[in-house]
Amino acid sequence: MQAKLKISEQVKIRARPKLNSPSMLAAWPGISNVAMIVATYLARKLEPKELARIRPNYFFDPVGVMVRSNLVEEPQFPQSIFYYHKNPNGEDLIIFLGEAQPNAKSYDLANLIVDVAERYNVQRIYTCAAAITRIHHTEQPRVWGVCTSAVMFKELASHGAFLGGNLQIAGMNGLLLGVAKERGVEGACLLGEVPGYATRLHNPMAALAVTRTLSEMLKLKINLDELTIVAEEGRERMKQMAAEAMEEYIDYFTEPIWESGEDEPEEE
Repeated sequence: MQAKLKISEQVKIRARPKLNSPSMLAAWPGISNVAMIVATYLARKLEPKELARIRPNYFFDPVGVMVRSNLVEEPQFPQSIFYYHKNPNGEDLIIFLGEAQPNAKSYDLANLIVDVAERYNVQRIYTCAAAITRIHHTEQPRVWGVCTSAVMFKELASHGAFLGGNLQIAGMNGLLLGVAKERGVEGACLLGEVPGYATRLHNPMAALAVTRTLSEMLKLKINLDELTIVAEEGRERMKQMAAEAMEEYIDYFTEPIWESGEDEPEEE
């Protein structure tokens, strides 16, 4: 049986606030970067204070070093930081931002995060992700909702989340909820729809839809104007890329009618 990691050894506590039945939002980079767009936007608007940091040495191995002006710098590790926000409109919020997902020991990391959640009496853990569907980039993305217990189904539906049935959530954004369920902590994941043909592109449209729903659920008063502008710009860029791709397709697979008979012999 694997020994349980100790918070005192793996987490550096920076503050000891008294939090009111907080929820936790955790995010890592993933498909279309939906989770990180949501979490970093909330963090920027809420201006939370740093709560703790996970010591990275156990979870990450540096693969190289930076050299500046011919001088080798010390190895750099991805940061994994907890922040806290005192919410005057409801329960407080802990935001966890992970710069990278570990190549191994993901289960250990998920359990350590749940340990921190339990230490601060977190009531629910939220994650975000992308739902890859047949949606077209010109359509308004829906927000899919999944949760660790049937109790939350009605709440997700009341906030407009689509309960889509069977799906898989890859990486830490999904695994954390599985560990939360294993540990008896309630949780949910909100997934923004992204087109299957554009999964490698950042998708602020899906992130905006998720942020709007999550803000309502957490009773956060967030100005979404800036993210709305970014989403519209993202939609226009996607339209332009689709148009350029279509032009290349037409150029490759079609031949102008005036060139179609150039190499054919003339009839006598």
